Amino acid sequence: MPSKTIDLTHLINEKMTVYPDTVGPKIEVLNWVEEHGFAELKIDMVLHTGTHIDAPCHILKDTKSLDQFPIEKFMGNAIVIPCQKEKEITVEFLKKFEEKIKQVDFVLFFTGWQFKWNTKHYFDDCPTPNAEAANWLANCKLKGIGFDAFSVDKIVSAHIVTPENLPNHYILLAKDFLLIENLTNLDKLPEGIFSFQCLPLNIEAADGSPVRAIAMIHE
Repeated sequence: MPSKTIDLTHLINEKMTVYPDTVGPKIEVLNWVEEHGFAELKIDMVLHTGTHIDAPCHILKDTKSLDQFPIEKFMGNAIVIPCQKEKEITVEFLKKFEEKIKQVDFVLFFTGWQFKWNTKHYFDDCPTPNAEAANWLANCKLKGIGFDAFSVDKIVSAHIVTPENLPNHYILLAKDFLLIENLTNLDKLPEGIFSFQCLPLNIEAADGSPVRAIAMIHE
């Protein structure tokens, strides 16, 4: 049994940060206890809201949606790599953690951007892998990688998506990687290996999904 569980998920509400040129969630009260005897909310939002996973079919045609992966795809051992002092993530930087990366299913990158959540600075350029590093990661036996930031790539308009402006998405999703974005509380994770889960909603043909990402620490 884990001795500590850490929630790595941002709260969903109507005031939350959303990717530029996309719509935020709308939450409506349909029923309330005083009048109807039960409470019920309706939520209208895109699947890439808050802490979420990108599926390969989010970018690449004729590739897998999240419901086509076995449930085991969304859980496993993980490490966190602090990279808040890096301008970009290079192969040389990653090789410092190579032995640990070989032992895990997920690598979570702590950029420090979690502290900029719900501010305009959340969309400033954050540390992301260069093309060489993305290809190096794609050849690792990982289920996915995650960031406490908006993307594995530099930010671009949601209306202009190409292999040139989202290169890391194309490289990693082509290898069936899960890309977990907008994580939080990565500063609370240990230096060693821990258990990680990022379970999506079971939606048919889902190109992404909000997740409740958690780390389970065994001390």
